[in-house]
Amino acid sequence: MEGVGGDAASAVAPLAKWRNDFVRTFQYYLDRSTPHPVQRWLGTLAAAAIYMLRVYYVQGFYIVSYGLGIYILNLLIGFLSPKVDPELEVLDGASLPMRGSDEFRPFVRRLPEFKFWYSITKAFCVAFLMTFFSLFDVPVFWPILLCYWVVLFVLTMKRQITHMIKYRYIPFSIGKQRYTGKKSAASSSGRGRVD
Repeated sequence: MEGVGGDAASAVAPLAKWRNDFVRTFQYYLDRSTPHPVQRWLGTLAAAAIYMLRVYYVQGFYIVSYGLGIYILNLLIGFLSPKVDPELEVLDGASLPMRGSDEFRPFVRRLPEFKFWYSITKAFCVAFLMTFFSLFDVPVFWPILLCYWVVLFVLTMKRQITHMIKYRYIPFSIGKQRYTGKKSAASSSGRGRVD
């Protein structure tokens, strides 16, 4: 009896090893891609273009596209929102700095950029795979779904922008500030010493 259980365990062991090796390799390449946001987003744009071409040529899967759009909108809200909601902090006494004399605290996102990118990329890959199964091709009138999504997007972004204005936070930093030192008199006049 024990021999039968041992055979099953020995058959599962190579699969578990292969899975662990795959997960380790996948995580290695994810970690290596972290400092390259432009290349990562270009890859995601390529995946999105492939998905859109697939939906265009098949002329279907509009429900999948609508669900993908709602999911991406949800991720975008998490990306644009602070980790700690200022409305709740006001009740606790701690809040975002409102005056120049207040202590500076950097903007910390609820959903970091890497997780935002990773979730969107996974969503496009899953949606692409779903287009190969006719079960997900529900016949709908797609212009109504598109109009509904646009209205939902506009109302959600209006609420988010109002929240950003009310609590005075900007979820983007436009580059790092660079400070330049004083220029010397010789270099500013253009007449350097010639030896």
